Amino acid sequence: MQKANLIWLDGKMVPWDQAQVHVLTHTLHYGLGVFEGIRCYELTAGGSAIFRLRTHIERLYDSARILLLDVPFPMAEVMQACKDAISKNGLKHGYIRPIIFMGDGEMGLHAKNQTRVSVAAWPWGTYLGDEGVKKGIRTKISSFTRHHVNATMNKAKTCATYVNSILAKREAVMAGYEEAILLDTEGYVAEATGENIFIVKQGTVKTTPAGASILDGITAASVRTLLKDLSIEVISEKFTRDELYLADEVFLTGTAAEITPIREVDDRMIGPGKPGPVTQQIQQLFFEIVRGQNKKYAAWLDQV
Repeated sequence: MQKANLIWLDGKMVPWDQAQVHVLTHTLHYGLGVFEGIRCYELTAGGSAIFRLRTHIERLYDSARILLLDVPFPMAEVMQACKDAISKNGLKHGYIRPIIFMGDGEMGLHAKNQTRVSVAAWPWGTYLGDEGVKKGIRTKISSFTRHHVNATMNKAKTCATYVNSILAKREAVMAGYEEAILLDTEGYVAEATGENIFIVKQGTVKTTPAGASILDGITAASVRTLLKDLSIEVISEKFTRDELYLADEVFLTGTAAEITPIREVDDRMIGPGKPGPVTQQIQQLFFEIVRGQNKKYAAWLDQV
């Protein structure tokens, strides 16, 4: 990680290395916290803009509500903190990480400690690699299952639930793959460790429905809009792993991964083994939008 200079913590900017919490911070022990990943892009015409900032912060507050965390700052202040984390660190582009967590005081599962909020930003390249974005990545079906909808609240982007993703990711990387794909408790394709998944078959796009065992991604929702605007049929329904094998194209979406094609699943080549036309079209349009080159979607960008 490339350090920046400042982090917004509980209402004020503090030096990066002084943004500290106590070792008995409740969330460190029990995982009761929520967070977001947000990207800021350098615009072609100059300046910088954050992609879908309000939507991300609204989901952050929704996640906190699900976990019964009372946020001590209004939404507008946290949105401004995201902009300040970019501008006051002199960043032209970067990754923004707001987190809401329970501080120290009491221990135990029923503790009622102070809710704390932090916003950090730093430079971060493409999560799955530039080559992965261009040529596609190799993936495997994980031996780990995605959470049942009534085991963890999948509408919340919760700190603790990412242990499931970490286990799946480590398993995949240790086996020589770039990413893992998890199935749900019924055996249907859910999502990757930090990304939603889309398949293309004979010109029709299919993606896992939002009510399933997935986090309904903001990038994924944006891509569904783009597909509809391009008059490409997109269906939200469950699909099986063999449908994944037989797809013409497969791609992942997420804030960190952006639009990353998959060229192989479980040692089976997807289509011709390289990004297909639908994936390439969505990639091109997405990067035009985030760089401010497409005015139709200008409302998705918040100028810094």
